[in-house]
Amino acid sequence: MDTKEKIADEMLTDDELDNVAGGKAWQMADDSRFLNVLLAGKPGQCDRYGSWKMYWSNGCYIGEIENAWSHVGIEAHLNSGFIGNKYKIMGTDQSLTQEQARQYAMNYVGRQLKESDWNW
Repeated sequence: MDTKEKIADEMLTDDELDNVAGGKAWQMADDSRFLNVLLAGKPGQCDRYGSWKMYWSNGCYIGEIENAWSHVGIEAHLNSGFIGNKYKIMGTDQSLTQEQARQYAMNYVGRQLKESDWNW
């Protein structure tokens, strides 16, 4: 196996990278932006937070964002440290990636968003 093949074999997939990076402050900021737009004017709508605010908040906004997820049928366990965020469909043991949780939430609400609709 040459060096290029070895490197390619050891690279993470997008899903694996999403799960590793899921606990980072910017991922929770993305959750807040997504849920703020998806739930606009609906119960559970959270505020929009930037990644720096999330990073320096010591997790004080986690409950608000987890609550917003619960309003779209997702049980979220968010973590401001290095442990990845966990998402699952409420009432089940079915784990989801962040992207799968977003798609489920959009289907739940009946509103499809492109990333450019919420990530501004």
